[in-house]
Amino acid sequence: MSGNAWWRNLFRREKGRSKTPRSVAEPFRSAAGTATAFRVGVATTVGSVREHNEDNFYVPGREVNLNSTVGEHDSAYEFPYNAEGGTLFLVADGMGGQNAGEKASQMAVDIIPKEVQRRLGQADDQEVSVSRSIREAVAMANQEILGLSHIQTEFTNMGTTIVLSYFRNGRVYIAGIGDSRVYRVRNREIQQLTKDHSLADALLEAGTITQEELVNHKFKHVLYLYLGSKDARGGPQEVRDEEVRTGDRFLLASDGLTGVVEDEEVLQLILDNPDPQIAAGKLVSLALDHYSKDNITCLVIYTD
Repeated sequence: MSGNAWWRNLFRREKGRSKTPRSVAEPFRSAAGTATAFRVGVATTVGSVREHNEDNFYVPGREVNLNSTVGEHDSAYEFPYNAEGGTLFLVADGMGGQNAGEKASQMAVDIIPKEVQRRLGQADDQEVSVSRSIREAVAMANQEILGLSHIQTEFTNMGTTIVLSYFRNGRVYIAGIGDSRVYRVRNREIQQLTKDHSLADALLEAGTITQEELVNHKFKHVLYLYLGSKDARGGPQEVRDEEVRTGDRFLLASDGLTGVVEDEEVLQLILDNPDPQIAAGKLVSLALDHYSKDNITCLVIYTD
């Protein structure tokens, strides 16, 4: 991939959207047994600089409508966790010219849940690998995005980051491609569970730059891996498999938040807000207070 293509994919050119923060909390009901209970909140905004929102998210049972505005302080609902069929949450941050980034992120949130459900909805864990199925689902989305970008000129070089959390049988499977992130708060500590796939992070891993240089490095937001690239044809490089404990709190966020807000600030806000919907809305507001120049999406999951 050429350097020019990298830079083209760095910029998000937009069409008009409302700049009002949008948030939603949904109840979920499971026909299967309850392994643990979740409360979920999610908020997204175009931000103060861009003209439209190229972020998308997936929350089971809800249609995403980026034109809608829902009360920012709506309370989150508790819902039982579908232990057998699994429960998936996803955040995607699109990139590309015109409406291409929005198209790529929308394709990701449309395709990945359907492909995961097709592979794992009725599967016995002893008969099928959950991690492999997630990789295959993400790889399928990459193939579709890449294919459309080659067919229609208005979608040339489009792409999207994705992060997902798939809860099943008392465990959570975490995966990401790009620089959106998943965090877990446990025992009053915050841990990043995904890896950033930027050129600057690759330089850090190679020992070429220091952790201090990483923060403001010119390649910090230039991605070498994202959906819509040939390098992502195998899906995520890693699917992390973790036990879910009562009291765990998870955050899926685009870099409109994580690029400007320190981890310790995120930790304190989540600890201070027992309602995940309020936490999601306040995280978005905090990113705006830090002069984020990007779209911002925060999806917060609390386990009880």
